[in-house]
Amino acid sequence: MVMLLGKKVGITQVYDEADKLLPVTVIEAGPCTIMQVKMVETDGYNAIQLGYDDVKPSRRKRPQVGHAQKANTTPKKFVKEMRLPDDVEPGYKVGDSITVSIFAEDKFVDIIGTSKGKGFAGVMKRHGFGGGRATHGSKVHRGTGSIGFMATTGRVPKGKKMPGHMGVERCTVKNLKVVSIDPEKNIVLVKGAIPGHAGAPVFVRKSR
Repeated sequence: MVMLLGKKVGITQVYDEADKLLPVTVIEAGPCTIMQVKMVETDGYNAIQLGYDDVKPSRRKRPQVGHAQKANTTPKKFVKEMRLPDDVEPGYKVGDSITVSIFAEDKFVDIIGTSKGKGFAGVMKRHGFGGGRATHGSKVHRGTGSIGFMATTGRVPKGKKMPGHMGVERCTVKNLKVVSIDPEKNIVLVKGAIPGHAGAPVFVRKSR
């Protein structure tokens, strides 16, 4: 098992062994329930479906309840399928629980999440453009500037950096140092920042 579902709790500071203050992000990872196990013989590929965080009883739907009953659990908010190599058989059964203790021997992890939404943003905020002159008489302060060619081709190239919707994108932060793990509270402290707001779902996996 190389991945766990969880959510971002927030950020704080802790001291390491050398009494150095470290900025850390608190992640609640797991426990995750195995909702389904897929095999090459039945589904054409090997995979494990993980579920995390219970759904409120008032919001549970019959298909979710039926699927969860097969794993002897309750419907989950976040369900993610983790692909496994075809030549490796899953060593877990439906209904098994996976905790944060699988990262006990790992020093680095990767965090996958969704970045915060910034709404509609200009090129200076979205792409880091320098902007135009800030002097009197200038008509281009925070504008994009020229976006095309001369009159010969007269078109805008694909992939041109333009104003638009910023954020709400899948981001992966690699090789974050694991500061500490609390198996009783299912808490992982990693050094640095991760994408998303407090309470946002994230995926924690062993660093490659």
